[in-house]
Amino acid sequence: MYNVIIARTEQQKKDAFAVRKKVFVEEQSIPLHLEIDDFDTSDDVVHFVLYENDTVVGAARIRESEPGVAKIERVCIDRDYRGKNLGLLIMQEIEKHVHTLPFTAMKLNAQSYAIPFYEKLGFVVTSVEFLDAGIPHRSMEKTI
Repeated sequence: MYNVIIARTEQQKKDAFAVRKKVFVEEQSIPLHLEIDDFDTSDDVVHFVLYENDTVVGAARIRESEPGVAKIERVCIDRDYRGKNLGLLIMQEIEKHVHTLPFTAMKLNAQSYAIPFYEKLGFVVTSVEFLDAGIPHRSMEKTI
């Protein structure tokens, strides 16, 4: 059984960082100092963790990047759990949470290969391709 929660304890936050490290640092070779940043310790950031029973399998975070805009970042699913619609599950929980807050839009920077996934969720591309940590990305936005 899969369960997405908002990380409220230090252990839950450590779980989110662990899966992010596995996906972004170990798998995609993003330097650790770029993956775990100052936003991670901010009280203004909400961390989401996806568990299968007691095993952490995914994570994401959101923060207000500008007034009224929720910035979705660090969405990841452990390689062994991909292809099971878990990215959809975590994004649905994020959107439910965002709807409880005074936001009018959601933005994210998607790795280029993931653009079709986010388009299916209603996001539209708003930028040309750019490199972030050496990986092609495009900015995307969804009006709430």
